[in-house]
Amino acid sequence: MQRIYLYVPATDEYMKKVALAFSGGLDTTVCVPILEEEYGYDEVVGVTVDVGQPEEEFEEAYETAEALGLEHHVVDAKQEFAQLCLDSVCANADYQGYPLGTALARPVIAKAILGLAEEQDCDGIAHGCTGKGNDQLRFEAVWRASDLEVIAPVREMGMTREWEIEYAAEKDLPVQGGNEGVWSIDTNLWSRSIEGGNLEDPGYVPPEDIYEWTDQPSDETELIEIAFEDGYPVAVDDEELEPLELISLLNEKAGKHGVGRTDMMEDRMLGLKVRENYEHPAATTLLNAHEALEGLVLTKEERDFKATVDNEWSQKAYEGLIDAPLVGALNAFVEKTQQRVTGTVTIKFEGGQARPVGRESEYAAYSESAASFNTETVDGIKQADATGVAKYHGFQARLANQSVEKQKPELAADGGSD
Repeated sequence: MQRIYLYVPATDEYMKKVALAFSGGLDTTVCVPILEEEYGYDEVVGVTVDVGQPEEEFEEAYETAEALGLEHHVVDAKQEFAQLCLDSVCANADYQGYPLGTALARPVIAKAILGLAEEQDCDGIAHGCTGKGNDQLRFEAVWRASDLEVIAPVREMGMTREWEIEYAAEKDLPVQGGNEGVWSIDTNLWSRSIEGGNLEDPGYVPPEDIYEWTDQPSDETELIEIAFEDGYPVAVDDEELEPLELISLLNEKAGKHGVGRTDMMEDRMLGLKVRENYEHPAATTLLNAHEALEGLVLTKEERDFKATVDNEWSQKAYEGLIDAPLVGALNAFVEKTQQRVTGTVTIKFEGGQARPVGRESEYAAYSESAASFNTETVDGIKQADATGVAKYHGFQARLANQSVEKQKPELAADGGSD
């Protein structure tokens, strides 16, 4: 492992530096003195990556860093993250039924922190993730490809929240007694997750005030039209928008109708089952619209095979392995199919749902005249031509059942062979 040291002539000593994924919350605030006292680092650099969090989260990070005397950097990665979110739409990405959000953000954040750590000639790179969650794996999958020492104080020292609160009080650290609110919340431009507190009880019915992005569903309805080019959404109601603008607009529009709420039991990578609540109005809307357009333009064989590809893509993304060779290969197939996913989809917001109610494309694998009950002959094919197909359909199954009836009638009477 290669180490890079800063030479300080005044003391004639090397200075070890570590970059810390820093939010200003209890975990990462406690990590600052821990990295110095327990891990022997002379300097800690805090790094916050902007993937669309609320402004108050940056204010907390700024204020805490200032109170700690911590060198603090903010890296803007919103554009890169927005592009990855729309890539996920092309792959119809979800995990156990909800759109990926936090999982997509973590590799983007990890890369940004690693880039700054290398620019600052750091020797190590650290996070404040617990040893029970997914994020430790997502961060480290990126970082362990570097020569930097990877440090996870919370996991390695077995810290509990209670211990951290006592430690913060003992050290007079700038946290409000470790009280960060009733819920543990993670927000980015694509999704908002809410967990912890009473939500850890699967039988607990969450109060309405856990939601910020979505209103309670009502009887109001609204129609919007989303335009796609090569699988990517590019416009809403004929207004062309950049990815960030498009996502923000749909979060607002769909959120007003209560679209994009998920309450689920989620299986984490380490085998733990956890209760999670999510909000993802734009993601839900775009995924529904995209899948509807694919239904119009892709053949059955493409759709059947792409479902397998999409599932593999989603699983790798959930694991934070978006740069894995498998994902590159999957992307090649996805990109090929998306060459025809161009057109418009009309979405109806109604009762907390974003329902596709119309779709149009010049690449439609569909013939209205062929499907109509009012036409007899299309492209030289008549209804009567299906008679031969009907005779052969199920032929092998009929033979199998007849053999059972002849050779083992007692099984046939019970409904078939074992």
